[in-house]
Amino acid sequence: MKVMHVMAGAAQGGAENIFLESVLALSEAPVSQYVVTRPNNAFRLEQLRARDIPVATAKFDRLLPWPTRRILRKAIAEFDPDIIQYWMGRAGTFAERGRAINIGWYGGYYKLARFKACDFHIGLTEDLIRHIKDQGVDLARTRLIHTYAEFAPTKPTSRASLETPENAPLLLALARLHPKKGLDIALKALVKIPDAYLWIAGDGPLKEELIKLTHSLGLTQRVRFLGWRDDRGALLAAADICIFPSRYEPFGTVTVDAWAAGTPLVATAAAGPKAYIKTEENGLLVDIDDSDGLAQALTRLLKDEGLRAKLIEGGRNSYQAQFTKKVFIKNSLDFYQRVLGRI
Repeated sequence: MKVMHVMAGAAQGGAENIFLESVLALSEAPVSQYVVTRPNNAFRLEQLRARDIPVATAKFDRLLPWPTRRILRKAIAEFDPDIIQYWMGRAGTFAERGRAINIGWYGGYYKLARFKACDFHIGLTEDLIRHIKDQGVDLARTRLIHTYAEFAPTKPTSRASLETPENAPLLLALARLHPKKGLDIALKALVKIPDAYLWIAGDGPLKEELIKLTHSLGLTQRVRFLGWRDDRGALLAAADICIFPSRYEPFGTVTVDAWAAGTPLVATAAAGPKAYIKTEENGLLVDIDDSDGLAQALTRLLKDEGLRAKLIEGGRNSYQAQFTKKVFIKNSLDFYQRVLGRI
């Protein structure tokens, strides 16, 4: 089976991580792969090439699409794929019929018009499958395929390297620095937990504003802005609690990352986390934009060792049931075989 992946995403982001980790997982399966993507993340390109996955790069410029179309057509002619999977909306707009079976991948509530040349559709969550169906797609042409997480045993990130006391409660946020991620709420909650430190791993347009808010709240000594990181497992291993305060979140890979790493999770009740987190069982849910509620949940969890252990166990059970690499590979291969008419 030959599968080409087309990804026109940002330099960093959750969906971009899912794309990379999905392709790497499928490299362990009986699938021949080829990737066409932007040249905007050296780490992703190195990881793909280290697995001997051929890569072509293109700009995916919406105003000047023809150079990208030429690169895609050349790659398709050389690789002759059975399936082409278009990751997210911008890539989907470059799909052309008649060259292979086209699959559109939804990590958010994208408009179907972006995938008008796609024959089948993958949704990351049940609600995204509903969204695809509501736009007129027959359910028989859709498939729910969850992402996965897998972290090799690793040493926790050194607290000393980030000027964080060894005995201080440590909170970790893995998020793009964007208004929808609710990091301002996390900072306001931290004010109410005076002995805790917060690591924020991510980059984005809100960076300077969040730094200013940190100063104005008197938190400069207890907040570390780490920038974008490719060592999520080590960061999670160092943290006492993972926090996920999004205002808007179709899914949120942070949930699966925390479960896989065995780090207790506190999240806001955005659509994605609310669909998968059962409060008091595999995480704690609080209201969106409620800094007091977030602070109370974090304080409670920091003080209650038994609750932390319960949430870690519940998260591990949820992870094993739906979000392992083995489950992801099986679901992906089953769907590919089905769209090819082989099962």
